[in-house]
Amino acid sequence: MKSDYAAGYMRTIQEMIHADLFSDFLEMAEHLSAEGYKDPAAVLAGSVLEGHLRNLCEKNGLPVPDAGAKPLKADRLNANLKTADVYSTLDQKQVTAWLDLRNNAAHGNYDRYTQEQADLMISGIQNFIARNPA
Repeated sequence: MKSDYAAGYMRTIQEMIHADLFSDFLEMAEHLSAEGYKDPAAVLAGSVLEGHLRNLCEKNGLPVPDAGAKPLKADRLNANLKTADVYSTLDQKQVTAWLDLRNNAAHGNYDRYTQEQADLMISGIQNFIARNPA
């Protein structure tokens, strides 16, 4: 067991709790989307993504608040994670697209994305979190 942990085969308890919590919220987003509520589903999924980015930063020793103790914006967290090679440029670009979709949903720009794009966002975030545990 010790060698499995040292080899990175076992996730931390904190990572398992985060995954379970985020999974519940993403399931809620899936349900909302399946019922035709793409807009709240997109906002909820985007909030999960932002929380996960913060957790990834903390896990990797990257700053979350700026010097004035204000939380960094999700775009800045995303850029910092890419710069630190936590994930690839492709992941960074996908996260940027999801954050844009979430912002459109949160600001009432409902015609700027489709139901299908919201559904792809939710499944993409699920995959992203599974590949990048925090």
